[in-house]
Amino acid sequence: MATPFRSRDPTKYHKFRKVDGASYQQVNQFLRKRTFITAREWAISRLCADFQTSSGAEMTYIGKNLPELVPFMTGTYTPQAVNQARSSFKKKVSKAGATFLYGAMCGFYTPEELDDLLFEVSEVARFLMEIESTSIDVDDEIEVEDRVTEVMRHVALASSRLLKIREDQLKEKQEKRRKKDSEAEPEEETGLQSETQEDAYD
Repeated sequence: MATPFRSRDPTKYHKFRKVDGASYQQVNQFLRKRTFITAREWAISRLCADFQTSSGAEMTYIGKNLPELVPFMTGTYTPQAVNQARSSFKKKVSKAGATFLYGAMCGFYTPEELDDLLFEVSEVARFLMEIESTSIDVDDEIEVEDRVTEVMRHVALASSRLLKIREDQLKEKQEKRRKKDSEAEPEEETGLQSETQEDAYD
């Protein structure tokens, strides 16, 4: 894994140079087509990870030097604005993860389809990391992908079994209800006949 960036000179931070010359709007449109995050959230979450210390991310430094650190960012940010952008990024990742996991758990995809989906999203993630010049060891990348793939396969299989159990339980309840209703019908008819006979004697 890449180690946090330690230089105090913002001009020595060379990530995002592959989009040097691109406007914020261009980067934002690019991300909107592929992810839920904005260019602001992308840049600041990356910076918070790279300028992380034992006491937390260097919010003041990031906000003050934002235009020098990231080519497509044009203004400085307050520490509160930096923290807000990072928080927004984390919330969106959580929501995207919940959406993905829901799709896997409720039986919308087969294990094979999940493999294809994981391949597609990993390609996008890899591309974003390449653009921001974030390096990751090949072995680490393979390990992460293998672990996620294995988990998703287990989720899909477990979901399939769970859905089958619930379908069987529902069928069983419906069958019991039909049986109960069918047993109640003759009693109602008998009661109706008795009332008719009593009416005839009146």
